[in-house]
Amino acid sequence: MRSRTAMWFECKIRYEKVTEDGLQKKVNENYVVDALSFSEAETRITEEMSSYISGEFEVADIKKAAYKEVFFTDDNIADKWYKAKLQFITIDEKTEKEKRSTVNYLVQAGSMNGAMKNIDEVMGGTMIDYVVSSVAETTLMDVYEYGKKNDKPEYEQQ
Repeated sequence: MRSRTAMWFECKIRYEKVTEDGLQKKVNENYVVDALSFSEAETRITEEMSSYISGEFEVADIKKAAYKEVFFTDDNIADKWYKAKLQFITIDEKTEKEKRSTVNYLVQAGSMNGAMKNIDEVMGGTMIDYVVSSVAETTLMDVYEYGKKNDKPEYEQQ
């Protein structure tokens, strides 16, 4: 497991895809890219998608992601992305009251249980108390980090 803090953008790509029965169908797919601005996010997602999509496609939407950190795993069955909401618990020294601050993360895993395991693996190394308040599967297809280029097709990766 590794984590990466960056400015993340969610990008929606719209294109025509040939289905298994040979018909053409318009689809929308969501991706996440690491970028410094909206224009850089558009450029990066266009570059990434042009190697996977034959024909025309459009970047239908770009928005800043609600998370700043992404947890990646090298597990081959981890093909889904989960949005996790964690609450960090601190004690105010003056009032001695419990204070909770909420932070969102994106977690790569193969299942809901795998996502929880990955969260505990990364957060277990920290000293701060936390509670996982929610974990939900997303519709994200993939996450592209800055400087990480995969030249091999997915089926050739080990």
